[in-house]
Amino acid sequence: MTDLGLYLAKKSINKAEVARRTGISKSRISQLSSNPTTKLRAEELYLISLAIDIDPCEVMKELYGGVKLPN
Repeated sequence: MTDLGLYLAKKSINKAEVARRTGISKSRISQLSSNPTTKLRAEELYLISLAIDIDPCEVMKELYGGVKLPN
C-alpha cells in the first residue's frame, strides 16, 4: 500500500466516492493507493484534497513530510 492509500484508509475515506467527486477513474485511485511505483501528480493530490475536504498542504505534509534536502 502507498502512503496515499494508508492516509485514505486511516481517514476511512471511500475511494469510489473520491473517484466520483474528482473525476479521477477508480482504477487510477486504486493504482495511487496500492502501487508504490505509481506517481501522484500535483493536480490529482489537489483534487483528492478538495474531495475529502482537507487542506492540500496537510495532505502533502502527511505524504511527503519525510522528504529532506540533500546535504
